[in-house]
Amino acid sequence: ELARIEPAAATSEVAELYARMKKTIGAIPNMAQCMANSPAVLKAWLDLSGALNQGTLPAAVRERLALGTAEYNRCSYCLSAHTFLAKNVAKLDQAEIDRARDAASNTPHVDAILKLSDAIARGHGSVAKEDIEDARKAGVTDQEIAEVIGNLALNVLTNYFNVFTDTPNEYPELVTPRH
Repeated sequence: ELARIEPAAATSEVAELYARMKKTIGAIPNMAQCMANSPAVLKAWLDLSGALNQGTLPAAVRERLALGTAEYNRCSYCLSAHTFLAKNVAKLDQAEIDRARDAASNTPHVDAILKLSDAIARGHGSVAKEDIEDARKAGVTDQEIAEVIGNLALNVLTNYFNVFTDTPNEYPELVTPRH
């Protein structure tokens, strides 16, 4: 477990990063307060997530990717956070949130993206040619594939960080992994 760096106790670079977070997301989540033990880690998370937010994958797809990865990596904190964001920001219904946890969607293109991400995670980067062909048949582009890998890296970072740290969950509902 890592100590949380409370906003009132933040100094220099951490205080600047917290100010940036307040502007962009309106809060300093507990995960960020734990990451602040290393300003480099906090900045890496913010920068990668900010860059991927500017990519081609919309928020509703990125939230589904985060849910599928959090389920696979058994991260309650991330499942709770991304369930909250999926409902309140991406406006996904509960059925689609539940499907995303199993790397599935009712939308064929999104389903292909989620299945590819799951295959990459399970294969530790190695993926069968059929999995790539299935994604391409569903219209998944090279840009989307690159962003799937980027989002997977981001989600693995937060999943591992929160599982290791046992980050205190501040989200409205605690979601526990099914598997």
